[in-house]
Amino acid sequence: MKLFAVLLPLKDKELSQTYRPDHLQFLKEQRNKGNVAANGKFTDGSGGLVIYRMPDEKAVEELVLNDPFVKHGARGYHIHEWEMVSGEWE
Repeated sequence: MKLFAVLLPLKDKELSQTYRPDHLQFLKEQRNKGNVAANGKFTDGSGGLVIYRMPDEKAVEELVLNDPFVKHGARGYHIHEWEMVSGEWE
């Protein structure tokens, strides 16, 4: 499996607040299926980030398009394949 960083920039604050519970439920379901490695919001309020664990970008985009935030126009999205580096900082 590959890792993909999905940026979810804020498009509509009101819609984002409305669909936040549905978005969080969506992420919980995807995490339980093993598809989400990590997620969180940016502290400046500009959006959030989800790290998906999927076989390819097409599979990630299919999921992202079903995220209530994206589906209802609250957030945009940008998908980037990501290579995680773990270990100590130099």
